Amino acid sequence: MKFLRDIFDKLEPRFTKGGPWHRWYALFEATDSFLFHSRRVTHIAPHVRDAVDYKRIMITVIIALIPCVIMALWNTGYQANSGLQQLGLQVPPGWRGAIMAQVGCDPNSVFSNMVYGALYFLPIYLVTVVVGSLWEGLFNLIRGHEISEAFLVTSLLFPLTLPPTIPLWQVALGISFGIIFAKEVFGGVGRNFMNPALVSRAFLYFAYPISITGDAVWVPVDGLTSATPLAHLAASPTGFSPSDLSLSWTDAFVGIMPGSMGETSALACLLGAAFLLYTGIASWRIMGSMVLGGGLAALLLANLSTQGNGLQTLPAHWHLVLGGFAFGMVFMATDPVSAAQTPLGQWIYGLLIGILAIVIRVANPAFPEGVMLAILLGNVCAPLLDHFVIQANIKRRRLRHG
Repeated sequence: MKFLRDIFDKLEPRFTKGGPWHRWYALFEATDSFLFHSRRVTHIAPHVRDAVDYKRIMITVIIALIPCVIMALWNTGYQANSGLQQLGLQVPPGWRGAIMAQVGCDPNSVFSNMVYGALYFLPIYLVTVVVGSLWEGLFNLIRGHEISEAFLVTSLLFPLTLPPTIPLWQVALGISFGIIFAKEVFGGVGRNFMNPALVSRAFLYFAYPISITGDAVWVPVDGLTSATPLAHLAASPTGFSPSDLSLSWTDAFVGIMPGSMGETSALACLLGAAFLLYTGIASWRIMGSMVLGGGLAALLLANLSTQGNGLQTLPAHWHLVLGGFAFGMVFMATDPVSAAQTPLGQWIYGLLIGILAIVIRVANPAFPEGVMLAILLGNVCAPLLDHFVIQANIKRRRLRHG
């Protein structure tokens, strides 16, 4: 890589201020930082040296997301292959069918499931990366800011929260809305008060609900409908019974069920959580308090009455493995920019999200997946929580020192 380093060092004066290509410095710096490291260094004391920088933090999160991506590919393909088998079809129509005719649509084949899942996931991911990068690059070039690696995480989180059947033009519109109105209008990286990937999904949910809700969007097979477990329980007129679902708790924990591509597997999320906690990137306080808040809310609501929809009497250990609870807890609620920063604020923040997620699920059966709204509401409250915690600490110190 030394020859590349020499080339970039020779080109640098052309892109810095006063050079003929200074307007494109953001693109030059982003490419250089991606290949090597940030060019920004301190020149005066004090010097703080740490092996962890912003680039390494983003790469760490991407590595933590790999189990969810693998599960997204396999489960999407498995659900599609199983649906084709159920309908007695050999291959799907269109260009995907031409590819799968060579691979074979066998739900018992890991390779077949992975390939089929990739044919749905990769187009969504590529559209997200291309469109989102264009917006990021445009705003940074206008402002003269450096292009950050933060979008690499957003571009991976957003597709994982979507159904495989989402139209690609809606993917482009959703990521555009999230990048522009949840991030760039507030100043860009580090200044957004809400998670851009969640805002993008929320926009699609309320703008195009037919494409992101209902029973026909989770399994990419024409003519086949399959409700998610949460939607099935929300429509149940009686209390929860394990026989109401066609899957075991273990299947739900592993993620073998219809749902958003990367959110079904609590196991994959926990593997990512273990890596994030080991590297010190994510807050264990937020994760722990969110589980505690969700579990307490589920226990309380289940004991209020034995009547109601299936979600009201759903045991706490089921709530934690269904829907996007685990995914939101590990990768969304712990976003270091939009989450609470003080230790006590993080405890309250996580409790608030956990309680709200379960309350929204139970109280509004038409919206059984309440984690998205709960985290966005938590993002809005995070600065206020930190403010009150800091003010309380200041008041305590004043009283202590008279």
